[in-house]
Amino acid sequence: MIEVKVQSLGLDRTSNTPVVILQELDGTRVLPIWIGPGEASAIAMELAGMKFSRPLTHDLFASVIMGMGGSLHRVMITKVVDNTYFAELIIQRQGELISVDARPSDSIAIALRMSASIYTTDDLLENTSIEVAEASDNPQDFIAAPDKEQAQPPAAGLTPEELREYLRRMNPEDFGRFQP
Repeated sequence: MIEVKVQSLGLDRTSNTPVVILQELDGTRVLPIWIGPGEASAIAMELAGMKFSRPLTHDLFASVIMGMGGSLHRVMITKVVDNTYFAELIIQRQGELISVDARPSDSIAIALRMSASIYTTDDLLENTSIEVAEASDNPQDFIAAPDKEQAQPPAAGLTPEELREYLRRMNPEDFGRFQP
């Protein structure tokens, strides 16, 4: 498994869908994951350090984990099937590791709140990654869009090779800006 971090959030202007860009910690490969607007906002708010008087959903989930004596050991983004990414929350409680199936976007939002590491496979980085010369690392630079969590733009119907080439041709300016 390879550790990744949230590099940026953006909007794919072709599909009008939010994208979270994960970058390998000690490398240049990035993994784009198209996500829903609610999760994109949750990630952006945490990156911006915004706090609320009452817990939002991802804050609540983090509180439940801690309240039950657990901690988020790590998040693993494990595979993509039929253009849908899969992730696991690895929760440690009383010396036991518990794996919980989750969407990557929710997993990332929770990992940021609990300061947990995020990992993915070399295969995902190799086969669905893109290289981005420069992208926004400002969480305020993002806009919400319809709920999708897909490995490719919904209308594109591209093969993995075609998607990789499509993404390589995109400029950082092709991603939109966010104002929560």
